[in-house]
Amino acid sequence: MAFTTALSGLNAASNNLAVTGNNIANANTTGFKKSRSEFADVYAASLGGVSSITPGAGVRVANVAQQFNQGNLQFTDNNLDLAISGEGFFALAASSSPNDINDRVYSRAGEFKLDKDGYIVNNQGQALLAYRPNGTEIADGFSTGVLQTIQINTISGQPNPTDRIDLTVNLDSEATPITRPAPTDTFDPENSDQYSYQTSVTVYDSFGSPHIMTAYFAYRGNIDNDSNGSDEPTWDVYHYIDGTLVPPDDGSGSDYATLTFDPVGNLLTPANNAGVVDGLVDLQPYNISPATGANPINIDNLSYAGSTQFNQKFSVNTLTQNGLPAGQLTGIDIDDEGVIFARFSNGGSRTLGQVALTRFANPQGLSKLGDTTWGQSADSGEPVAGEPGANNFGLIQSGSLEASNVEIAAQLVNLIVAQQAYQANAQTITTENTIMQTILNI
Repeated sequence: MAFTTALSGLNAASNNLAVTGNNIANANTTGFKKSRSEFADVYAASLGGVSSITPGAGVRVANVAQQFNQGNLQFTDNNLDLAISGEGFFALAASSSPNDINDRVYSRAGEFKLDKDGYIVNNQGQALLAYRPNGTEIADGFSTGVLQTIQINTISGQPNPTDRIDLTVNLDSEATPITRPAPTDTFDPENSDQYSYQTSVTVYDSFGSPHIMTAYFAYRGNIDNDSNGSDEPTWDVYHYIDGTLVPPDDGSGSDYATLTFDPVGNLLTPANNAGVVDGLVDLQPYNISPATGANPINIDNLSYAGSTQFNQKFSVNTLTQNGLPAGQLTGIDIDDEGVIFARFSNGGSRTLGQVALTRFANPQGLSKLGDTTWGQSADSGEPVAGEPGANNFGLIQSGSLEASNVEIAAQLVNLIVAQQAYQANAQTITTENTIMQTILNI
């Protein structure tokens, strides 16, 4: 009986040595979780139960349990290297094919890269799963019930037609007034005597092609614009795109917008834009040559808000527009909430998705699949999906990897303990053999 008891001890010690050796071997494996051997004693039970003087039948390995405590984060130079700081697993598809999205495995190893088709995958070709964006901006949110793979190299910076311009200027209050042309006369931008100042900005059509919009400011002096007996400093503004006049779209039939100021130099409102406040001018659509096929440029939000008329030289304090030309992909950024951004050479950005995280009620019950991946099992419970940083899920650290949680010093001590246990059980067999030889020699 002692032989089999000692043999079970040898097997248990051998298992402990193997588990410890596996931990040490994977000390540098990204996302690896150390294991420990868990043992249970064995008694030979009969119908009457176990006697109080039964010595026991040895030991058995009850479980090789992985320990899912956090590993240290190691920083890298690759934005696609991801680490989870906290609870959760990356959800991975068997491949980048849409047909394999439901064939999932889970991992803490975030060594991601692009495959030949531009999908974000790990070293085994398993594709990272992310939530589908509802739009191109973070504010649009994500469809957390819809998972997708992320393909990078097929996207480009989409052009964005200009529909808003913010133009803040200071118009010199000492400028010489210019007589407004008679109704039968036309404004001539080639004649510098007909305007006081000018400034230009590049705007874009629906194809991302650039066009030059120029604003010409003509000081008219103090005019009673609303016939209330009060004169106001008044400026007419003519807007041209590619040399073509673009009148205000206010129903007045006027070729120009009018800026008026109060006695302390603050903008009142464009007089030719009835019902619109905050310095907004709505221009008529500018029809580009039909040969291009692009949509008309429709600048319906030209804001002069914040403009002034002070005794200072003419200056442009703000000049921005929201159009963009077409652009090429220049980089990928992933924030701590797992939102994946694409950056483009045109200065634009686009939201591609949000990294999906998954947790389990019993992670130790997950099936060990190798390659630092796990699969769902009956013991692990159902997967619970969530977003990084929400509902107790960890945050994403881009440009980092989670190191193995193996502590070499502790494993070396465990090797000594396992070795001593093995030697002690071997000694039990030796001693039992000596006793047996003594009995046989009687």
